[in-house]
Amino acid sequence: MERTLLLIKPDGLQRGLAGRILTRFEEKGLKLIGLKLMMLSPELAAKHYAPHVERPFYPGLVKYMTSAPILAAVLEAPRVIDTMRTLMGATFGWKAEPGTIRGDFSNSTAYNLVHGSDSPENAEREIALFFNADELHSADRSIDTWLVSEDDQ
Repeated sequence: MERTLLLIKPDGLQRGLAGRILTRFEEKGLKLIGLKLMMLSPELAAKHYAPHVERPFYPGLVKYMTSAPILAAVLEAPRVIDTMRTLMGATFGWKAEPGTIRGDFSNSTAYNLVHGSDSPENAEREIALFFNADELHSADRSIDTWLVSEDDQ
């Protein structure tokens, strides 16, 4: 079973979209196994966005991500990373397809509502930054047998 980190960024919370965003993932069958509302500290933002430290947008990104609360979540499912990234849409809201989270709710380059891990390695690293193992709770659901066939696993 694959896991990934989802961050609903400050603009997603400030606009009251957290419930609608989480609903999209849950309706797709992704299992929510960890959730917390938090202020992202500059230190944690620096660790999370370390791969982008040399990029010109980095200072503004850290400022934006630490400006208001975020919602951190861990989702679990077969192929959860690819599924979640498809549902999120292209990074820039104005380029994202209608029907995706960014395509439906964002028209911005900087304010793009959500972050999702882009690989299993990054997911593992990112989840560990935001959650302790005892904060993740995976349990069988009665609907699981109707979401993923044996061929999908």
